[in-house]
Amino acid sequence: MKSWDVVIIGGGIIGLSLALELRKHGSSVLVVERGEPGREASHAAAGMLAFCDPHLPPKLRQLAGASARLYPEFVHDLEDESGGKVDLRWEGAIILDCDQQSICKNAMPLDSARLAELEPSLAAANYRAELWPEGSVDPRALTTAALKAAKHRGIEIAMGAPVVEIEKVSGRATGVKTIKTHFPAAAVINCAGAWAGDVSPQVEAVPTRPVKGQMLCLVTPRRNVLRHVIRAPEVYLVPRSDGRILVGTTLEEAGFDKRTDADTIQRMYQAAANLIPSLGEARMLEAWAGLRPGTPDNLPILGATSLPGYFVATGHFRDGILLSAVTAKVMGEVVRGAALQVDLTAFSPGRFARA
Repeated sequence: MKSWDVVIIGGGIIGLSLALELRKHGSSVLVVERGEPGREASHAAAGMLAFCDPHLPPKLRQLAGASARLYPEFVHDLEDESGGKVDLRWEGAIILDCDQQSICKNAMPLDSARLAELEPSLAAANYRAELWPEGSVDPRALTTAALKAAKHRGIEIAMGAPVVEIEKVSGRATGVKTIKTHFPAAAVINCAGAWAGDVSPQVEAVPTRPVKGQMLCLVTPRRNVLRHVIRAPEVYLVPRSDGRILVGTTLEEAGFDKRTDADTIQRMYQAAANLIPSLGEARMLEAWAGLRPGTPDNLPILGATSLPGYFVATGHFRDGILLSAVTAKVMGEVVRGAALQVDLTAFSPGRFARA
């Protein structure tokens, strides 16, 4: 029976990025996806590259900054190999009524005149505001590009059945078993997002949980309504180069429920229109909900487990798109046994067992 060097569980942006990194170093890779690749948290994300956010857990800030620095090359490689565009923008993020300083040293305070100059469509520009040097990307385009690049590089993908068990022989991972078949491999990486905890919990506890977020997308008559990401206490707005504007989001402990609530969507729509009055006449293109993979301490789970040959890269919560570049790099080093450039101690899967 055919076998692979690495089987990756989960075909979101984390799993696909890591598959590409490992393939670049010569590994044969199979991605096993329970549904359709890229259609869960990656599909639902807004795509803010919010590495300056003071609400980032302190232990995550170095990793977030490293990923932001890797992002231009990460995107260039994906676009070059896939032939697609992912709408990477580095216009910056305007933070309204900010109550904390950015963790970036070059955040720029904005007075009302400068704010009105940067974003003339904003309602009365009398906010306390800062401009943070952040970016954004279209996660759906990013995942599509990663999927095309993966196929181009000969990465195989099996979809439509969840992994139910990590297979092992003589105390080492030897592949995965789905509800339909099994796939032998020398190494297994759990990148299953909110579903990661369902994969062989008796082997290693991976305490992820789904955290629901509702969003909507507006289509404006002209493309230059908004230039920067806008983050306000009530809502955030993420512009796309084609004129779409994403509006989000909620944080809900609702299990695996991905239904949208009409009142919640209308409230976010109204909050967006309060910020940019012309959005009151924008057409709503789509509304949806996604499930972010949260963890008990709000930090990702990255590294080797207690079972040799079994690794975990999940639990990125709200920052999976941002952290995809650095996760691929550092987890590629972990799996290959290469020298680590980043200390992953704080993200070890074993921290929950110790707790």
